[in-house]
Amino acid sequence: MFIRSLVLSSFLSLAVASDDSLVRIPMKKVSSHEMVAAHLKRERDALLAANHVKENASNENGVALRGSFQDQVVKAYESTLDYTPISYSQVELGEGKSENIIIKDYSNAQYYGEVKIGSPPQSFTVVFDTGSSNLWVPKTQCQNCGYWFIHGGKSKFDKTKSTTYQEDGSDFHIQYGSGDVKGYFSVDTVTLADDIVVKNQKFAEVQNAGGLGVGYIMGKFDGILGLGFEGLSLGGATTVFKNAIDQGVVNQPVFAFDLGDERDGELTIGGYDDAAFKGEITWIPLSEPKYWQVAIDSINLGSYSATATSGIVDSGTSLITGPSAEIMKIAVSVGAMPNLLGQYSIDCAKVPNLPSLEFTMSGKTFTVPGKDLVIESGGMCIFAMMGMDIADKDGEVMPKWILGDVFMRKYYTIFDYAQQRVGLAEPN
Repeated sequence: MFIRSLVLSSFLSLAVASDDSLVRIPMKKVSSHEMVAAHLKRERDALLAANHVKENASNENGVALRGSFQDQVVKAYESTLDYTPISYSQVELGEGKSENIIIKDYSNAQYYGEVKIGSPPQSFTVVFDTGSSNLWVPKTQCQNCGYWFIHGGKSKFDKTKSTTYQEDGSDFHIQYGSGDVKGYFSVDTVTLADDIVVKNQKFAEVQNAGGLGVGYIMGKFDGILGLGFEGLSLGGATTVFKNAIDQGVVNQPVFAFDLGDERDGELTIGGYDDAAFKGEITWIPLSEPKYWQVAIDSINLGSYSATATSGIVDSGTSLITGPSAEIMKIAVSVGAMPNLLGQYSIDCAKVPNLPSLEFTMSGKTFTVPGKDLVIESGGMCIFAMMGMDIADKDGEVMPKWILGDVFMRKYYTIFDYAQQRVGLAEPN
């Protein structure tokens, strides 16, 4: 076992030491009830937008408006409700470099932890996201950054209260499907779990989060802490984890997630907890050390099968996503019904008979039981697979599947930065 490992928390600030030298603090999990309630609200809003379009689908002379009804519904929903689809965009990485990266909607994020910035430390609740690489939090006077009556409002960074703050001033800008997220870069001390202190960390202060839409306003997180590689980092910023390695404040260049079923999770930084899993670890080499991207030999679910493809293991995505046409085939095969959000619902009575989803990687099959492919609450069942099309661009082959929290809950998941591999093991 790696001796000096630290576990990050969402809302508790005191570490609980145990006699194995690990520090454990739970990460908070959003309940299935809250997930379903948020989904129903978005679906209701989409239907209202659809009805509005239908009522105005012809002009006063009865001439149909340009474009299909479905296109108008999508445009109305995105424009009036700030819906943020998952997409990809070419962004500036600094030093004249640009890169195609996946831009995600965090409205379904389920796990949150705490990070502290500045001296004395200011606390923020963040999504620890292996699918991105920057740290960003809202600044004071941030626009579209939540309201006090929703989850108590967002925590906002106040540079005037930090004695270690350094100005950078370069622009931070991400173009989401529904708008921009803008701010600027700064430099300060970042603290994880009280014991990991990263100095001179470049991070972004967001001054307008409008591009994240309602999902951010309603979400229980203030910002994002990316755990991907430097190839995804905007503004040429070294990632928090890479700086922690370089500054010698973690014992090993490894971190691990234990998300668990129906309980809060743990993120261990600087090593992994061999008491959290049983049996052997299956190590899967990365096919592209930018995302935590792996080769997938095959995918099977009931009558559905797919051959070799690629995917990323992503803690910042709650569902499992794949190409829309493939997810539709799977949904049809199990009787799931589509909605305007690009997701699927399924009759809860069918859940006990759902077939398992199998990903084969490095010659080993990893299974997600059918019952775990559903988020259920109050008689409503959401199918936990969603279509997302990521086209190759500029000669770059993009990953086609995202193995999000639904997958990671079934396996203790280890991210080995130095050896560029992902480890999966059966959790205890």
